[in-house]
Amino acid sequence: MKTPLFKSRTTHSRVVGIHFKMNEIQEPINRGPLRQYLGKEYFILKRKLDWLFGNTNWANTKAESLLKNMVFQHKSMILRPLKDVDMYLQENKRTNLKIAIQHIDKIVIKPNETFSIWKLVGRPTKQKGYLDGLVLNQGKIGKDIGGGLCQLGNLLFWIFAHSPLSVMERYRHGFDVFPDVNRKVPFGAGATLSYNYIDLQVKNDTNHTFQLNLWLDKTHLNGELRSQEIIESSYSVEERNHIMKQQYWGGYSRHNQIIQIEKRDDTFFEKLLVENHAIMMYNPFLSEKE
Repeated sequence: MKTPLFKSRTTHSRVVGIHFKMNEIQEPINRGPLRQYLGKEYFILKRKLDWLFGNTNWANTKAESLLKNMVFQHKSMILRPLKDVDMYLQENKRTNLKIAIQHIDKIVIKPNETFSIWKLVGRPTKQKGYLDGLVLNQGKIGKDIGGGLCQLGNLLFWIFAHSPLSVMERYRHGFDVFPDVNRKVPFGAGATLSYNYIDLQVKNDTNHTFQLNLWLDKTHLNGELRSQEIIESSYSVEERNHIMKQQYWGGYSRHNQIIQIEKRDDTFFEKLLVENHAIMMYNPFLSEKE
């Protein structure tokens, strides 16, 4: 939930082969705690001013009755053992997710409205009941109040990627910290969060009304995107141009593209959702056992 090195913007394409430009990644810069704190508070204030004085039409209405048509549904495991991570942080994550989704569950996204996680959830604090959870800071594992909410960003991004909603703002960690273990979705097919300027935002550019339905069970965070009318198109997601390479300064980096494929009648349309570039914090050639 800390500041990533790279930000992905939405681009569009109807071409089957989408160009992939491989960029060199600079050696990471370790900034001091004061620099990190001041920089974070500056961007938080800047985002708050945008909320107050901007002209975005934010989604903020709930409807307790669910819209009848299912667009896409997904779930992700809450307790996931990770190397060198205390399990109590994973248990705390359950509490943090439970508090956060209360502000998003049943939210309606009407035409021309923009959905923002942080605009709805607000700042995670002890006073609101949030606990210490897992965070990543400059590629290192740490803990902070409200940690673990990136799982919510990942789930929602994957759901939105299977819909006609337009991703307007999405970030991911500039570091790839954990090897792929039981990965269910492609690398980079998620969204990291840090209040309030590292956000996930989608805009409803359609004539349809959508609604989110979120809940926790004993093992998973569950989510659905529903619609008032039947959505004629269907959506799938592909990873392309995945590569790991050694950088000139000795470290390894990982790169890929996440492509949305829309099927409308018998015609396919492609959109480049995000392009990922991350510094790897582990040896990419570890054996499966390691």
